[in-house]
Amino acid sequence: MAMSRTNIVLIATLFVLATSVSATEYIVGDGSGWTLDFDYQAWAQGKQFFVGDKLVFNYPIGKHNVLRVNGTDFQQCTLSSPNGILISGNDVITLSTPGRKWYVCGVGKHCELRNMKLVINVESMSPAPSPSTTSGTSSLAMTKSYGLVAAFIGSLLMALA
Repeated sequence: MAMSRTNIVLIATLFVLATSVSATEYIVGDGSGWTLDFDYQAWAQGKQFFVGDKLVFNYPIGKHNVLRVNGTDFQQCTLSSPNGILISGNDVITLSTPGRKWYVCGVGKHCELRNMKLVINVESMSPAPSPSTTSGTSSLAMTKSYGLVAAFIGSLLMALA
């Protein structure tokens, strides 16, 4: 009987670990959102972005958009080879690959004259999660990690079995 109880606890722990989520959702610009005359480079400074994290671009529909561009287009605020145009006003981008990522607003001269552009570096592996804070608005960067807690509880249960 003790052996089957241990197996059940072990299987439950492995299931929780396999389905655990460790990602951060970043609201680009925090409470200001995706808007004119905001310093997105300062916003991104000090943040670590990892594969699996999400960027959320909030803006009024029809006033802005989000374009994924290459480094040259980012620097020059040109739209010669955009890689996707997002227009929902609540665009969510899951960071699926490591490396530099560039985003601009393609409306009018919002990128060129009004600073609507963001560059980030995405890293491949996420370290153990820690509470995220973003300039006093910690609720806007939400870290979700259940696997470590489940592993700890599962280990305790196995030790007691």
